[in-house]
Parts: sequence; structure tokens; C-alpha cells
Amino acid sequence: MNQDLSIISLIMHASLTVQLVIAALLLVSLASWSVIFSKLISLSRVKARNEHFEQEFWSGKNLNDLYNSVSNHQDGAPLERIFASGMREFLKLRERRVSEPTALLDGARRAMRASFQRELDAMESHLSFLASVGSVSPYVGLFGTIWGIMHAFVGLSNLTQVTLATVAPGIAEALVATAIGLFAAIPAVLAYNRFARQIDRNAITLESFIEEFSNILQRNAGQPAPAAAR
Repeated sequence: MNQDLSIISLIMHASLTVQLVIAALLLVSLASWSVIFSKLISLSRVKARNEHFEQEFWSGKNLNDLYNSVSNHQDGAPLERIFASGMREFLKLRERRVSEPTALLDGARRAMRASFQRELDAMESHLSFLASVGSVSPYVGLFGTIWGIMHAFVGLSNLTQVTLATVAPGIAEALVATAIGLFAAIPAVLAYNRFARQIDRNAITLESFIEEFSNILQRNAGQPAPAAAR
């Protein structure tokens, strides 16, 4: 009896529609776990690289030297790319003989805001997939359960005597779909909430840096030489 009601046995004896639903949910669950582990690694790397760049930025290093060192980085921190985009636009406007401090600062801020949005989009990639898995999987599992129960009762209609022993296997087979739907949804929801909080904190860090660096550029906008002071 225990063997007959094992998870594998229930899935093997379920109807084709329920088996397809379970297979789809298992594939979605596997994909969501892949996204979860990938996001864990990437967001941890983003935090570590941002912290390293912040230490370097506030160490008092010359801005031009810092810009030259980070502008060639292909896989740097989001803060590095935001800094590089703002510094690049600031220096480009200076080369074009733009001397108005407001114009210099506005150009640098627009470049940094555009870079900020690109970085935010990159950090938020695949989050919508986790949200979809968390919200849709239970309903897909419920569909499999309802279909399985309907199929079980249709089969029972041909029996002259219905007992708990004849009803239980069919109902159990159907409920497996709901269980697997929850198995796919719960980790996705928990991961989505955690990643959303981490991304919000990263976004605050990036926006704070933009404001701080803008203040530095504003102090240097009226100087004839490229910004180098803090």
C-alpha cells in the first residue's frame, strides 16, 4: 500500500494531462532554481565590487587617474560604470569648450542617470520570471488537481461499489499536482522578495553615489582644468 501511494507511483498512474502538468511544473521549478542561484551569485558580486570601488573612490585618488583605470574595465562594478559615464560626459563637454557649470553638471548627471537605469535593468533581469512562477504555479497545479479529480470520478462511475480504497488513489494522484505547484511557487516567491530588497538597497547606493559625485563635479565645474579635486 505504501508503495502504491508513493509519489513516483502516483505520478506514473496519473492521467496524461496531470502528468503533463506535473512535468511542466518540474521544468519551471528547475528553471526558477537556476535563476535563484544565478541571482545569488550576481548580486553578491555586485555588492562586493561596489564596496571595493567606493573604498577606492573615497581614498582620495585623482579623479582623472581613477577614470583612466576604470574606463577599460569590461566587467567592473555598477558604480564604476556610472562614474565612468558621468566623468566621460563631463570631460567631453569640457573638450567642446562648454564652460557653463550648469551645462557641464546637467550633461554628466544625464549620462549617469542613463547608466543607472541600465544597471538597474540588468539587476532586475529574470525577476519577472520568478514573480510569474510564484503567482502562476499554484493555479497550474490546481488545474492539474481538478482535472485529475474529474478523471478519477469518471472512472469511479463505472464501479458498482465505491469505497475509500477505490477513491483514495485517484484523489491522491490529483493532489500531487497541487503539491508540486506549491513546491515550484514557494521558493520563487521567497527568492523574489529577497532579491527585490537587495536590488532596492543597491539602487539607493547607486543614487546616493550619483548625488555625491555630482556635488564633486559641481565644485570642479568652474575650474579650467579637468576635475581632479574632491
